[in-house]
Amino acid sequence: MSIKLTLVSASAALALAFAAPAWAQKKYDPGASDTEIRIGNTMPYSGPASAYGTIGKTEAAYFKKVNDEGGINGRKINFISLDDGYSPPKTVEMVRRLVEQDEVLLVFQPLGTPSNTAIHKYMNTKKVPQLFVATGATKWNDPQGNPWTMGWQPNYQTETKIYARHILQTKPNAKIGVLFQNDDYGKDYLKGLKDGLGDKAAKMIVAEASYEVSDPTVDSQIVQLQGSGADVFINITTPKFAIRRATCTRKTCSGPASMAVTRPSRGTSG
Repeated sequence: MSIKLTLVSASAALALAFAAPAWAQKKYDPGASDTEIRIGNTMPYSGPASAYGTIGKTEAAYFKKVNDEGGINGRKINFISLDDGYSPPKTVEMVRRLVEQDEVLLVFQPLGTPSNTAIHKYMNTKKVPQLFVATGATKWNDPQGNPWTMGWQPNYQTETKIYARHILQTKPNAKIGVLFQNDDYGKDYLKGLKDGLGDKAAKMIVAEASYEVSDPTVDSQIVQLQGSGADVFINITTPKFAIRRATCTRKTCSGPASMAVTRPSRGTSG
């Protein structure tokens, strides 16, 4: 699903929510009025995942377009997007500000698995929608336990099951090396890969290397994977580390890998 389609869907949903007959009693939740809809958002405009900040800027531009065309049933969208630096404690601070001070109607597309995990219980306790979270972690599919949280992109486990199926079909004797972020984001992908490979996973995955978001480089992890004899590389990283991996490969870490199944740094994720 494209970002544009997601934003259109969100605008349509908001339009329906405010399409009550004129004679109905006007009673809105905080963040909504006859003239305004306040929408909160957190994005990593700085920090290790700052490449994703472009997504927040795109969303702001789209909502400006909606406002320039008259808004939603005459209501202008006040899109308040704050920088959390891809740091869960900072996300908590920013989201508390959005909910308790700015009194937004909802938090739309906050980005990052660790960031959204940090605010998950808070949003559901406050009963403020955590809408279309920008992460594919499996945990967002829990409408009974956490009804105020909604994901939107295909979940990570499903994605790597598809990669696993491709490997089994095209390179059934692969020796797989995996680089992954050491949190729910990376572990979700890794689980999907192993589930997709089934009983062949233990034999085919010859090396796993994890990294922390705070790590300056992943050079040592790449050297480890290169030394394992892997000929298929699964790259489960956010943009900063994907770039570091490419630099390392070009300069010092070139090896026997003949095929790479790289989790793309596209759209919304992390």
